[in-house]
Amino acid sequence: MRKERLELLKEEHQSLLVKVNNTQPNSNGIYDRYLNPVLTPAHIPLEWRYDLNLDTNPNMLQRIGVNAVFNSGAIKWNGKYILVARVEGWDRKSFFAVAESPNGLDNFKFWDRPISLPQTEEPDVNVYDMRLTAHEDGWIYGIFCTERKDSSAPANDTSSATAGAGIVRTKDLVKWERLPDLVSNAGQQRNVVLHPEYIKGKYALYTRPQDGFIEVGGGGGIGIGFIDNMENPIVQEERIFQNKAYHTIYELKNGQGPAPIKTKEGWLHMAHGVRNTAAGLRYTLYVFMTSLDDITKITHQPGGYFMAPEESERIGDVSNVLFSNGWICDEDGKVFIYYASSDTRMHVAVSSVDQLVDYAQNTPEDGLRSEKSVQKINELITSNLNLG
Repeated sequence: MRKERLELLKEEHQSLLVKVNNTQPNSNGIYDRYLNPVLTPAHIPLEWRYDLNLDTNPNMLQRIGVNAVFNSGAIKWNGKYILVARVEGWDRKSFFAVAESPNGLDNFKFWDRPISLPQTEEPDVNVYDMRLTAHEDGWIYGIFCTERKDSSAPANDTSSATAGAGIVRTKDLVKWERLPDLVSNAGQQRNVVLHPEYIKGKYALYTRPQDGFIEVGGGGGIGIGFIDNMENPIVQEERIFQNKAYHTIYELKNGQGPAPIKTKEGWLHMAHGVRNTAAGLRYTLYVFMTSLDDITKITHQPGGYFMAPEESERIGDVSNVLFSNGWICDEDGKVFIYYASSDTRMHVAVSSVDQLVDYAQNTPEDGLRSEKSVQKINELITSNLNLG
């Protein structure tokens, strides 16, 4: 029976890995969601979780537990669709692991081992949410949140933490070089993303300064900062160019998602916005565009959310949350949007550069008042009636 259990585990795992993914019905025309999550805790290799030796594990018990797989960076590499996923164990510690797919939609398989992240003089307690950027300098950079205990907290305070931006770089996604953590004048940093091109000879970073580990306080908004080199990443000055706004989907806080996609119409951005509700925080995704001449000049910003949690996506460790820090733009303009639902699992939606630019440029902006929302609807009704 014990050997049969092992064989059953292997059979179930293999059938999950090769399961074909199909589009959901009723597309909104902006993107197509796919039915199955692309990564879940069940996708983690058995040898990461089980001692497969029947002599030392005769009951075939799971030895190391995985709670969630989510918030993945993404990149196209050697013809494969690569996700650098945040994997969280039963012990609350997160780490990074690489999974690849031949088509970007299904058949994602993890590489043999998780990433052994090099440490700085002050070791990370927890790491998560890596954004990947293939920079024009020839390196692939990963910027992630590094969490450490707040050294200024009283000794009996075992929950206060600080968030900073850790930086690694690689040329093969196997060997990772750890660089110093980002230094800025902000109290703490989350959602830091490297722009893929030099701006006037400098590295440009999208930032999200905040006063505390959870609450943004007087900070918040998507900022921009510049550094001379990645080996000494010091931001002397930050400027917020995409701020929070009252009674919007980014009323409480917002942050850059993945690195923006360059189009002939401008830079295409995806970000997350957070508002508070009676049921807790609600995270949704939104899109905006900036000028090719000035990456901080917002040229288009559709009102409302681009994507929000639906049906089973609403349920998980942190419910009612969509978060994305990875997308891939193919040579033909197809865009694979990788997003996590409720801090639990990874999904994919597919669009194109043309669809996303059309959406960004032709969706009405938020008028910030109910009257303006109705006005936009009536304008659309009138336009449609005039067709007849």
